[in-house]
Amino acid sequence: MDSAGAGRHKNPMKALTLTAYKEFQFGESPVPAIQPDEVLIKVAACGICGSDVHGMDGSSGRRIPPVIMGHEASGTIVETGDQVENWTKGARVTFDSTLYCGQCAWCADGQVNLCDNRRVLGVSCGDYRQNGAFAEYVAVPARVLYAIPDNMSFEQAAFAEPAAVALHAVNRAQAGPGQSALVVGAGIIGLLIIQALKAAGCSKVYATDLSEARLDLARDLGADEVFPAKAGGLKEAMLERTGGQGVDIAMEVVGISPTLTAAIECVRKGGNVGLVGNLAQKTDFPLQLVVTRELS
Repeated sequence: MDSAGAGRHKNPMKALTLTAYKEFQFGESPVPAIQPDEVLIKVAACGICGSDVHGMDGSSGRRIPPVIMGHEASGTIVETGDQVENWTKGARVTFDSTLYCGQCAWCADGQVNLCDNRRVLGVSCGDYRQNGAFAEYVAVPARVLYAIPDNMSFEQAAFAEPAAVALHAVNRAQAGPGQSALVVGAGIIGLLIIQALKAAGCSKVYATDLSEARLDLARDLGADEVFPAKAGGLKEAMLERTGGQGVDIAMEVVGISPTLTAAIECVRKGGNVGLVGNLAQKTDFPLQLVVTRELS
């Protein structure tokens, strides 16, 4: 194992830093000094998440400048801390974007995404600043690492994080064989959710979005039918296709009031609504629709 320490890397790295809302600077930044339980990764691929886009313009409040964003990434270990075991230099890895502590009750229960002490890579929210992977190097705890199979590219491995979001959301919504589902919002996560719903056995998966190009992709990736949001009439279309009942599951993957209401209106009594999108910090919520129809 290589020992960690500040100043080990004398040369700075290249990084893309959000210096002010809607303003980036590409330049030199210090290489992160790893802690004893961390590894240093040379970044090979990093995706741009929707949360990065909305953090960049200040709308989410979770990318307060200055910060190096980026959390959907993969690369190669170039240094390991003194306490790191089972990982060596040269290993090809991806990693959780949630840097969990491994010690709290949530971590002990396996729900590391709910860790009391968690930090999210590439986030600066006021409580902490955790620089991310829009850089040549990133430091993460060894406990969040996953090995990349030899037949998987770095670009594919960088998709592990958004794919995990989609799979977790579909599992939370209790999707299963024979069910009908509506996906509201066909961005990257929405498109992954469509595929996850089909993999879970859903017999009918519908999608709606403002973008015709996204809807074309949704159809190509498994949606049985798509509906342009600007055309309206989504609730009526869902009722018509489900014998007047509504879909079993609606996945809301935008995070604003109109799409949240649309998802809730399209679900049958006793159905499930998966809330995945979180664009707006606050939204209107049709409480009576949820309570009187016993939605989960």
